[in-house]
Amino acid sequence: MNVIFLAPNYPSEMQHYTRGLAEVGARVLGVGEAPLESLPESLKGHMASYLQVPRLLDEDDVIARVEQWTRGHTIARVEGLWEPVVILAARLRERLGVAGMSLHTVRGFRDKQLMKERVAAAGLRVPHSAKCGTEAQVRAAAEACGFPLIVKPIDGAGSADTYRVDSAEELDRVINAVRHIRVVSVEEFVDGEEFTYDAICVDGKPVYENVAQYLPRPLIARSNEWISPVIITIRDLKQAPIAEGIAFGRKVVRALNMGTGFVHMEWYRTASGEVVFGEIGCRPGGAHLVDQMNFTSDVDLFREWARAVCHRRIMTSTPRAYNVAIIFKRAQGQGRISRIDGLEAFGSRYGKYVVADTLSAVGTPRRNWKNTLLSDGFLILRHPEFAEAKRIAEAAATQITLYAE
Repeated sequence: MNVIFLAPNYPSEMQHYTRGLAEVGARVLGVGEAPLESLPESLKGHMASYLQVPRLLDEDDVIARVEQWTRGHTIARVEGLWEPVVILAARLRERLGVAGMSLHTVRGFRDKQLMKERVAAAGLRVPHSAKCGTEAQVRAAAEACGFPLIVKPIDGAGSADTYRVDSAEELDRVINAVRHIRVVSVEEFVDGEEFTYDAICVDGKPVYENVAQYLPRPLIARSNEWISPVIITIRDLKQAPIAEGIAFGRKVVRALNMGTGFVHMEWYRTASGEVVFGEIGCRPGGAHLVDQMNFTSDVDLFREWARAVCHRRIMTSTPRAYNVAIIFKRAQGQGRISRIDGLEAFGSRYGKYVVADTLSAVGTPRRNWKNTLLSDGFLILRHPEFAEAKRIAEAAATQITLYAE
């Protein structure tokens, strides 16, 4: 089975999906920008062939090159899990006559306004919003929505270039900040707790599901340098508030005509208990969320995604045993990491719960926290009780401090 996989090297977690495809019997045909000789040996060992292209986001050029490269070969699947290439994957399917989600369907996962329109058409609650390509449209949408509101790219991912706006004065500043973005979404700000709904689907039916909670909401974490963002996967999916979010996520998946693969959705629960749609992508969550999901159930979802894609099934019946928290750390100061306070004491008390530690070592240059959620490394820990997992995560967030100078 020949499977074209776009961007097998970047982001780095794509290497795990490449491995997963190879492990379930696929002949992986990788397409990326990096020279073959620069790729890790482990990645090269999981690919049957590799096509280097000048610019992966030059869709017309990539389609022409892939069409010539694969002439005479039968392609079973075309997959791309990095957000910027999901449209390219859909276009390649249509050009090569390969089964999978159409361009029409995938656009509903990329264009945030179209996405909300399709979800709302299914009778589901979405934030009021407008698609804006000019300053005048932004101002008109803001007047219609009222403050507070959110301004973000129409096809963005994560919280990059996303702003909460509370007044006309703030709107002036945000308009200047987003001038480099061609089209933005202006939408109602929904006040509530923020969660994810993650699933592997086979022909539109979720066969693996997960919910995680953001602490605090990503927009708050992205706006305050001192915060150590935390994400916790939730072990018990049957508790009423979480089960309502799962039921909502399933309806969204149907409304958007999801096919086979990963989905990652954000949703809100307001103080009144209302469940409100945020946004969704036809790809896995980033920031090591899939690693968290693996630790939650002791599974390998990189491989199970590949099994779903290639064989329309998964092989994981392992129960959810843990709540798993990831804590991202940001160093104080500038320059290189000079010391880490509190880590030894934290390890002495909670080390048995820690399953991953990637904190930047002393001497490592501090990263720009605005450019990457991963910042200066992270800890992953797990515990069977949610309250305890949250408490330990909060201890890591507040008691461990990295300094740079």
